[in-house]
Amino acid sequence: MCLIRTLAHTHTHTHTQRRFCVCDRAADGKQRGDMVVERMGACGSQNKDQFDNLEKHTQWGIDFVEKYSKFVKERSEIEVNYARQIRNLSRKFQPKKSSKEEEENKYSSCRAFLLTLNELNDYAGQHEVVAENLTAQIIAELTKYTQELKSERKSHFQDGRKAQQHIENSWKQLESCKRRFERDCKEAERAQQYFEKLDADINVTKLDVEKARQQAQMRQQMASESKEEYSNYLQKFNQEQNQHYYTTIPNIFQRIQDMEEKRIERLAECMRRFADEDRKILPIVGHCLDGMTKAAESIEAKADSKQVVEQFKSGFEPPSDVEFEDYGQTMKRTVSETSLSNSRGESKPEKPGRSKGKLWPFIKKNKGSGPEDFSHLPPEQRRKKLQAKIDELNKEIHKEMDQRDALTKMKDVYIKNPQMGDPASLDPRLGEIAQNIDRLQTEAQKFEGWLAEVEGRMPIKNDTLKRQSVTYDTQNSNSTVTNNCTPQDRESPDGSYTEEPSSEPTVKEEDPEFNDDEFDEGLPTIGTCKALYPFEGTNEGTISLVEGELLFVIEEDKGDGWTRVRRNEEEEGYVPTTYVEVVLDNVKESCVSSSRW
Repeated sequence: MCLIRTLAHTHTHTHTQRRFCVCDRAADGKQRGDMVVERMGACGSQNKDQFDNLEKHTQWGIDFVEKYSKFVKERSEIEVNYARQIRNLSRKFQPKKSSKEEEENKYSSCRAFLLTLNELNDYAGQHEVVAENLTAQIIAELTKYTQELKSERKSHFQDGRKAQQHIENSWKQLESCKRRFERDCKEAERAQQYFEKLDADINVTKLDVEKARQQAQMRQQMASESKEEYSNYLQKFNQEQNQHYYTTIPNIFQRIQDMEEKRIERLAECMRRFADEDRKILPIVGHCLDGMTKAAESIEAKADSKQVVEQFKSGFEPPSDVEFEDYGQTMKRTVSETSLSNSRGESKPEKPGRSKGKLWPFIKKNKGSGPEDFSHLPPEQRRKKLQAKIDELNKEIHKEMDQRDALTKMKDVYIKNPQMGDPASLDPRLGEIAQNIDRLQTEAQKFEGWLAEVEGRMPIKNDTLKRQSVTYDTQNSNSTVTNNCTPQDRESPDGSYTEEPSSEPTVKEEDPEFNDDEFDEGLPTIGTCKALYPFEGTNEGTISLVEGELLFVIEEDKGDGWTRVRRNEEEEGYVPTTYVEVVLDNVKESCVSSSRW
């Protein structure tokens, strides 16, 4: 803007010279007057050019402010889009409720990943803060300031054009006075010459000479008045011109310069804020990154692997060594301690840890969700599932009880204060809650029965406890069918983990408590039972049930969760005790048998 002051001083010096020329022209004649006209036109043109240049420059400054404002706006949009993408990424990998991913959160690595996602979500929030601050503190301010800048610029240049127009009008009036003075001088000179000519001519009458003298004097008087008017207006113009070039125009240029400096300072402040907005979020971003680091450091590989072991251990004991069978020796058909004929009288004790049938690590699991009692799972996993189900039912029972207690208290309040409400309006809800509690308690008892069954037949790591097996031999004309009815090998409701019938008609190891005579046909009935749930007896030794069906009981549950029943004279087998309601003849009372709870 120092250039603006230089331009102003240049114009002032030029017009000072021009003012000098005007005075000389008034004294010396037309030639110098023409020089003043030319210089006045040149100075006015230069002044106009400087306003045009400044107008272009200030317009460029406004365009630059708008350009920077657009830059900040696009940066804000980038921050918003980036934050949205980060949030979507965090939400995409969040564990879904009631899914396998939610169960996996018990591992430290999964929890660390969840913490990382949460920190990433906070990290995205900081970028949203940057976008909001850029919009509120820079874009909005620059938009408002741009409008003010345009209005101020317009006002300054209007003042400049008005001052320029005023000095040009004054110059035109001065030119008019000058031309009138010039014309009056010429006419006065011609009138004086005409008078002198008539006065020298002896043939002219005295009256004509007097008229010519009066005309010459009148023209001189008019020229004198024009000169006075021109001199006064010239003095006035010089004062206005001095005011224009030494005060008015420099003031306008100074205001324009101040406007430009203010614009530049405002841009500098906005650029500083632009950097500070990012700097403000650095502590919180650093805290988020520290949280991600701590989450990674909290991962415990050994603890995760231990949880995997606890989750998937089956509870089965490892199988014993396979014994060598020597087929080279001649088989003796004599009666001995190990012969088939003597096996009915004595049972050979089973070796500890021996597993009959297929090896448990290779047992195939049922596909799908499995039965309600989780009998398709190994004992240990089944116990955990049943316990979790019981805990869930107990929570629901407590919740219903809390609602019942709250409604009961409300009902008591209504009874004591009838104006607050009708106590009878709460009875339907109380009845519904009572039904829900009964249903949940029945469900809980059912699962507790299955849990008691699992805990009663799970192998315990103790040398004094042995696995027991019960063998039932039933011969017919074609083949021998063997059913192992131990607590582990007996059929579960969906037929899983059941001992496959052996393909070799070899001697079976029997429990001393049982005798083949117990499985002879024609056993007397000891009571009746009613099927509570449908059951598909797909394995040997079991029969199917239809809900509500009545059957005869021929053998009670001996602690293994199975009851022997008979449908007719030819069809009998085992059914789950928890699936039937047993009425014994000698007791004469009804009870729901749920694994003897």
